[in-house]
Formats: sequence, structure tokens, C-alpha cells
Amino acid sequence: MRTPALLALAVSAALAASLAEARITRIEITSVESPTFKDPATGIARTFGAVGAYEKLRGTAYGEVDPADPRNAVITDMELAPRLPNGKVRYSMDIYILRPVDLAKGNHKVFFEVNNRGNKLFGDLNGSSGGNNPTTAAHAGDAFLMKQGYSIAWSGWDTSAPAGGDRLTITVPVATNGGATITGPSYEYIVFDSATTMSSALAYPAASLDKPHARLTFKQHLRDTPVEIPASGWDYTSSAGTAIKLTSGAFQQSAIYEFTYIAKDPLVAGLGLAATRDFVSFLKSNDAANPLRGHAHYVEAFTISQPARYLNDFNTLGFNEDEDGRRVFDGILNWLGGGSGVGINYRFAQNGRTERNRQNHRYPEAPFPFAWPALTDPFTGKTAGRGVRCNATGTCPKVMESNSANEYWVKTGSLLHSFPTGKDLPRDPENVRFYLLSGVEHTVAGSPPRSAGSCQQFRNSTNPSPVLRAIFTALDEWVTADVQPPKSEVPGPGMRAFSIRLSDGVGYVPQGELGWPSIPGVTYSGLITVRHLFNFGPRFDDGIMDINPPDFSGPVYPSYVSKVDADGNEVAGIRLPDVAAPIATTTGWGLRAAGFGGGPWDGCESSGQWIPFHTTKAERLAANDPRPSLEERYKDHDGYVKAVAKEARKLEQRRMLLPADVQRYIDAAEASDVLR
Repeated sequence: MRTPALLALAVSAALAASLAEARITRIEITSVESPTFKDPATGIARTFGAVGAYEKLRGTAYGEVDPADPRNAVITDMELAPRLPNGKVRYSMDIYILRPVDLAKGNHKVFFEVNNRGNKLFGDLNGSSGGNNPTTAAHAGDAFLMKQGYSIAWSGWDTSAPAGGDRLTITVPVATNGGATITGPSYEYIVFDSATTMSSALAYPAASLDKPHARLTFKQHLRDTPVEIPASGWDYTSSAGTAIKLTSGAFQQSAIYEFTYIAKDPLVAGLGLAATRDFVSFLKSNDAANPLRGHAHYVEAFTISQPARYLNDFNTLGFNEDEDGRRVFDGILNWLGGGSGVGINYRFAQNGRTERNRQNHRYPEAPFPFAWPALTDPFTGKTAGRGVRCNATGTCPKVMESNSANEYWVKTGSLLHSFPTGKDLPRDPENVRFYLLSGVEHTVAGSPPRSAGSCQQFRNSTNPSPVLRAIFTALDEWVTADVQPPKSEVPGPGMRAFSIRLSDGVGYVPQGELGWPSIPGVTYSGLITVRHLFNFGPRFDDGIMDINPPDFSGPVYPSYVSKVDADGNEVAGIRLPDVAAPIATTTGWGLRAAGFGGGPWDGCESSGQWIPFHTTKAERLAANDPRPSLEERYKDHDGYVKAVAKEARKLEQRRMLLPADVQRYIDAAEASDVLR
């Protein structure tokens, strides 16, 4: 057996050569671990049934993009990027591949996780661990993907992803005006949930240290009027102009600071879109340098949060068609994208930003269009859709747009499947299905013991991964065998509450309209993020924000959330056993605690709530809690286990749970202390 070092040398030499007629021009594999997933004590690698052992390849991919190709012309500032002698624009990115040692034993499919800020987040779906560099036998965990023989791949795309920690990064050029520095307005929304932060880095360096061109404001709560901090109260941390500090100490914990200034040296961030397109297309190619040559018959993408929004933009801008007119991703499971994009294709882009009900409201994260079909914006008269470009070229992927309840509350998730006027789409697009996972928060808190963190209530630990495994399996069957997937499950007529009420530009759902019960000790505000039509200036359609940040004077697109039952649990969508056979009220929304800047209009961002039921009727009556106790619901522990089993099996019949996960729910219920 060749040692990993010798194998790495051999592969690097083989793949470093220039690739003719390829948009990926060079692959350098700098590290090979074959086999991987070894037991540190014995040195024996795990094998995965008939698939056998896996190996790990790490390296760099180099690509060149043709600015003259209309598919690339949509990239903002592409015409201002420095050119190679052949007229192309160069980029490079980190790549990482896990593949069967014997590729012939794999399933000839690629699970491509689009990384989140450079990080790998597939562990929960896969039942594995190991963070950004899974290595040991224990890291492989349940190995949901490896046992099926998937090759698993990642590549850098996000210019805002920090280096280090085995994160995947990308290098793209700075745009210049014929070599002259480009400047323009930039904006920083600054909040720290600590009381010791002394400086705040800027996404782009300041063009000048001249303070009249910059402004810093402060407010404690979302709806407070901002107060300007005088020029003497802040400063740049160095002559480089890459960070600011207060002159009187640390930033106040949980307070909201907003900084506007003139920045310089914008990155051509949209090249990340082309880089993803080109690398996935390369993996499907028959090029001799392709590490998966002949074994990537299908590529199915998986995303969590930020990259789900990224793939929304990826499809809208037509990047699922490669430069030879071929489909790139065959299928996409988008988890937590909401009705948003990622704001990547703009001058002075900040891909790492994300809007929620208290943060980052004034970035270009989610301009129209929101949905897949071609729809008309009632405010601007524009007609557009996420699927318009790929439908015109026959390159649309099969897509499962899946979201937690949090995305409906703070990411206008309903705009994915409704008109901008609020009316439901009459039917699903042929290639798209929509799923709400009821009562699930965005980030998913860890298992008990529960904590509140910066929120008023315990965080919500309802785990979406069992459903995600089932619908990924359904996606694969849809892509490879044309088996129709489960029908969409989202709030429809009679199951939704509109969030069209506004107060000082902030959206809210009245308690009665939602159906929310009055639970002792729980504050209800109905706070929800609304989607504004912002005015970024006359060149916004060209990716340039002359007004940055915009104000809130524009109109609001209507969106909605699911109504709730008498317990406060959502009635629409896929109700996991945690919701359908509950021991608590679970929500996708929450409010910040007083010690973290909380007020009646300050949401706890991506966090939800877990509000437990009382055990006995006497306890809940004494507390004046209207929700039936555990004893009233299930009588005893066996009754609870049977209720969980019933709901889990119902989901299995609808192809929303796999048999192994049904059993996990039943086992967990039996092992619980509910009514013991």
C-alpha cells in the first residue's frame, strides 16, 4: 500500500498539469489521506459495508473565467477585473473531497455541500462529527452518506469566509478602474453580545481616514432613535483603515452601532458563483485530472443557511448552466434559505451578512425576485423569477426548498411560494417543492439540559435532521429515477396568519390572528421581519449601491407565518413528533433577554423557544397555564411512547422519515423521563 505522503506526491504531480479546454485550469492536491477514518489506537480504518474504506483529498483549484461569455457578464465588476494575457480572469479556491478508495464501489453520485462561511455543516445530516476536518473512525459516526457510497465534495466560494480552522476560502481579484482605485459607500451593522470587544473589523478598508466622510451611531433597542457618536468618540485602529474602535473603551454589550463610510478596493465577489459552477461541472467531466472522473453521474447539493441563500442567487443569475450549456447541479436540498439571497453580486458585497428581526436590515440580501416562477413586482413593474434563466436553457435542477419556522418569522420564507402581493402560487413549479418544518428554530440548540442564552426562554432543541435525511433520499430518487417527491407542505389558506401589520417599520402578527395562547411568564410581541423595497440608488441593477445604506421609506412585501394550535404549536407544515406529540410549546421565534438588549421589539434572531408543559393538572392550574399537562395528554409514560410512535410512523408513510429514524424517535421516547 502506498503511504499517504507518496500518494499525495503522485496525485499532485498528475493533477498539477494545465487542463486543456477546461474552465478549471489546474488542480493541486496537496494532501491525501488514504484510507481515512482510522481508529487512532489501532490505525485500522473504518469501512462502510460493500463500499469499503474512504480517502481524503485536499488541495486548491485554479480557474479562469471568460468575461466575454454572456453567462459571466452578469458578474458585477467583471469588466473591471484584471486580465490574464489570454483575456481571462483568474480565481483560486480550496477544495476538499471524501471518496471511496475504490471509486467503482461507490454509488457514482456526489453529495456536494456548499459550505457556510467556509465551514462544513453536514455532520448532523450524516450523523458524523469532526468539524471542518473529519478524520477518525469516531468522526464518521452513523455515516449516512458513506454507507450509501456517495463521494462528498466541497469548494471555497465566499470572499468573506475567514482563513484558518480548516475553512474553505476563495481568492478573487480586486476591481479597479483601469488600475485606479475604486471607492464607494459602505455600511457596517455592529452588535457584540459581550462587554469586552474593543474593535470592529471593516469588510473593506476606508478610502480615507478623514472623519467627515464617516458616521457612527448608537442605539440600545431596535426601535430607538439612533444617536450619533461624535468624531472624537471613535477612531480607526490604524492607518490601514481596516477597523474602528471607541475612544472610551469597549463597545456596549448588545447595543446596536451603525457605521457608514467611504470604502475602497471592492472584490469581484460574484466570481464565487462562477467558481462553484466550474468546479461542479469539472467533477462531472471526463477530464483525466478529475479526481472523480467517470464516477460523478449526478451531483446533488446540500446547504444549510447562508449557502442556501447563495444557491438562490446562483439559480436566479443562471449559474446552473455551465459554459458549455450543461446542467451543473442535478438536485438541490436547500435548508434554511428563506425568501432571501446572499447579496454576493454587488460592489462592496458582504456575503457573511444575514438579516433577521433585529440585525442587518439594510443590506441587499433579498431584492425581488423571491420565487421560482416569473412574477411581476407590484412596486417596480419588473418581471423576474429564480427559475427564468435555467428554464430558458433547460438546465434547472430539482429543488427542495426546506425551511424552519424561523425562516417564516425572520426570513420571509412564504415569499418563496407566493406572489409579491401575498396570494399563493396556484401550483408548484415542476422542479420545486416547498417544506416548512413546523416549530423548528434556525440554528437548533443542543439537547437538554437546555439553556436560554441571550433569549427570554429556553432555546428550541427540535432536531430537523431526521426529516432532512428523508427528503434528501426523496430528492435523490426524484433526480435519478424520476420518482415524484412528497407534496409541498407549507401554510396555505386557513392555516396562515399574515404579517402585514406595521409599527414604525417593524412587522408584527397580532396575538389573536396567530392564535397564540396566553402562557404565564412568556412575552408575546408577534415580532417578525418584513421585506422592504429598498432604494439603493440608480445603478443598483448593475450591482452598484450609490445609496448605502438605504432608508426604510419603501413599501413592504406581504408575507405570512403558520397559525398555531391551542398549545402554541404550528398547525402547518411537517410536524415532527416533538410538535405532534409534544411535551412543550416549540417556536421558531423568540425574544432577547433584558441583559442582552432585550425589549418588546427585540427578537432573539435565529433562536426559537421551548416552553415546557406542566407534569400534572394540579401544577398547571396553580400556574394558570391554559395548556393541558403531560398527565392530561398521555396519562402515563407508555401513553407518551405510543403517541410518539404513532406520529413517527405517520411521517414515515408520507416519506418524511426513514425507518431508522422512526426507531430512533421511539427509542428516545422510551428512554425519556416523561411521566416516569
